Amino acid sequence: MTEKTSHATVDDVAALAGVSTATVSRCLNAPDRVTAATREKVMTAVRALNYTPNFGAKALASKRTGIIGAVVPTLENAVFAHGVDAFERALAPGKFALLVASSGYEAGREKRQIEALVARGADGLLLVGFDRDPAIYDWLALRKVPYVLAWSSGESHPYAGFDNLSGMAAMVGMVLELGHRNIAMISGITSGNDRARDRLEGARSAMAQAGLSFCGVREVAYGLESAAGAFSALMADRRVTAVICGNDVLAAGALRAAHGMGLRVPEDVTITGFDDIDIAEITWPQLTTVRVPHSRMGEEAARLLQDLIAGRPGESVLLATELVRRGSHAAVAGAGILP
Repeated sequence: MTEKTSHATVDDVAALAGVSTATVSRCLNAPDRVTAATREKVMTAVRALNYTPNFGAKALASKRTGIIGAVVPTLENAVFAHGVDAFERALAPGKFALLVASSGYEAGREKRQIEALVARGADGLLLVGFDRDPAIYDWLALRKVPYVLAWSSGESHPYAGFDNLSGMAAMVGMVLELGHRNIAMISGITSGNDRARDRLEGARSAMAQAGLSFCGVREVAYGLESAAGAFSALMADRRVTAVICGNDVLAAGALRAAHGMGLRVPEDVTITGFDDIDIAEITWPQLTTVRVPHSRMGEEAARLLQDLIAGRPGESVLLATELVRRGSHAAVAGAGILP
């Protein structure tokens, strides 16, 4: 049978590939247990026949649906889009389908989305950060729905992420080494957002270790306009020589405001970001920022969640961040320190 049909069966795939139906099943559900050559023969047959597994029957037999749910704050920020893309690519092919929801940074909306995904039979969930009502974790535990938290790190839940606090502390430490002492910060809104809160705490901790405090801190929604307004307000203090931003979108907004005010970056003011998304390389100057391992994190989150769904004792993963020095930072004039 070589003609494409929407009614092909697993027996048809097995016959065309010259393998057993059990091998077809393993290839679709546990591809790591099949040799690359056999997997290629089976997948060629699947494509030729337009074969679609009967997930309804499979769900009844296994009490699993093959649905994975992911709830992220927004897909407008490339750091979440890249992470979810890597997560989906790392799911076992043919075994899981990914449903993605965006909460808009609203706790109530995230809760409803989690409940809706579980009601639709999600076998597991990918969630962002730790900061949510503990009752949600209790609710998931009662229903035995495994989950993995990403973009943060901690000890109380399974996660694949990084340390926002230390990543931002390293950035502020670098700015201090450049001789800056009058520093301000534009932060994301910290209420209900442990990533923003940890970044602000890490920045304040680094300042405190140097015996300093910020000239000013503005918490704003993630957006170019909100960041531009915050930057203009902070620069009313003419002492400020550096502005630390909670992510690259905020930093891009600050850069735009600086150009509009006639300020030279980095000669007049240093501006830094966090995340190292695509925008960091197309601003002028290019952003000095903190690179987060969003693709590796997505892959590790998928591995961990699949382990948990299979009943295996998966291990959380803490990934490293990295300072990326580009063109938006400089030493304070007369400080005698090279960037």
